[in-house]
Amino acid sequence: MSAPSSLKDVYLDELKDNWSANDQMARTTQELTKQASDGKLKQMLESSVEGINKHTGMLKSLIEQSGGQVEPEHCKGMEGLVKEARKHVLEEAPQDAKLRDVTIVAQYQRMAHYGLAGFGTAAAYAKALGKSDDEAKLKQAVSEIYKADEFASHLAENLQKVAA
Repeated sequence: MSAPSSLKDVYLDELKDNWSANDQMARTTQELTKQASDGKLKQMLESSVEGINKHTGMLKSLIEQSGGQVEPEHCKGMEGLVKEARKHVLEEAPQDAKLRDVTIVAQYQRMAHYGLAGFGTAAAYAKALGKSDDEAKLKQAVSEIYKADEFASHLAENLQKVAA
C-alpha cells in the first residue's frame, strides 16, 4: 500500500481495514462460541458471525463501487485484539464455565467496539465524499453492531450475577 493522496484513498483503506478486521473477528468469534456454555451467549455469538459476514459483503461491494481493488488490508489493530481474546478465552480460560462466559463477552465486546470505530469513521468519510448511499449502509452497520453490543452488555450483567 502506498501513502494515500486523497480522502477517497483514505476511505478505501478504511473499508479494506474493516474487511480484514471483520474476517479476523468472525474466525475468532466462532472459536469463542465453542467455548461458551450459556445458550443465549452461544446464540448471540452465532448471530454475530452472520452479521459480521453480512457487513463484510457490504464492505466488498462498497470497495468495488468506489473503484478500489477488492482485497482486504491486513488490520493489525484487530490482530492484537484477537490475540488477547485467544489468550483470555483459549489459553488462560477460567475453568468455571460461567466465569469463562463472562470473559468471552468482554473479549467479544472489545473486538466489536473496534468495529464500531472503524465503521463509524468510514461512514464519516463517506459523508464527506458525498457518498450518501455508502454512508447509509455504513451507519446501518453501526446501528446493528450497537444493538449486538447492548445485548452483550445485558448478557454480561446477568452472567456476572451468576459467576459472582
